[in-house]
Amino acid sequence: MHVTLLYHTPDPQRAVATAARLCYAPIGAAELMESLDAARIESVLATIMRSGHFSTLEHASYTFAVDGVSRALTHQLVRHRIASFNQQSQRYVTLGDEPDVVLPSSIAGNPETLSLFDTAIDCAYATYAQLVEAGVPAEDARYVLPNACVTKIAITMNIRELLHFFELRCCHRAQWEIQELASRMLELVEPTAPFIFMDAGAACRRGPCTEGKMSCGEPFERVVRP
Repeated sequence: MHVTLLYHTPDPQRAVATAARLCYAPIGAAELMESLDAARIESVLATIMRSGHFSTLEHASYTFAVDGVSRALTHQLVRHRIASFNQQSQRYVTLGDEPDVVLPSSIAGNPETLSLFDTAIDCAYATYAQLVEAGVPAEDARYVLPNACVTKIAITMNIRELLHFFELRCCHRAQWEIQELASRMLELVEPTAPFIFMDAGAACRRGPCTEGKMSCGEPFERVVRP
């Protein structure tokens, strides 16, 4: 998995604070943006985060490039509807001869399950190649391909949706691959808006778990990557 932050709203915390202050100010947003100092920005942001007036968080957005993930992951990802996605097409991009898939560690760690997995993948790719060679359009031949197929996707989310995404997908109960994606995305955005994202992540980072009886029972712990 490779995750890159391609672009984000410049000075996102100032943009959000400006939008929030505009509701109560006699001057315009452009003048407000110039006049807010760092202390005032943090004061406004603290009020926003405490009061739950999260519509102002929609004025800053982030765009990511994600490579080397499975279609099993992207099927989950696109359920986050307040976001924009563009994914590599299996209709227009014909796959190569060699399988390119995401291998779950639960399968890789057992020779017997790994053999079963490899056999199924090899069969699917061989069938796909034979169908394409027989003149079947790639858009139809792809029907035999597995969820494990590697794909690329561009993602844009505003801060409000990012916080919601992190709350659901950084949780230990989230599926492992999308949990890793969410953790990497959070690592990338935190330095750009440290006050806004300082408590971002699973609900247990801020207080009690919201999963009820489905709780994993494990408190939040930051993953430190080598």
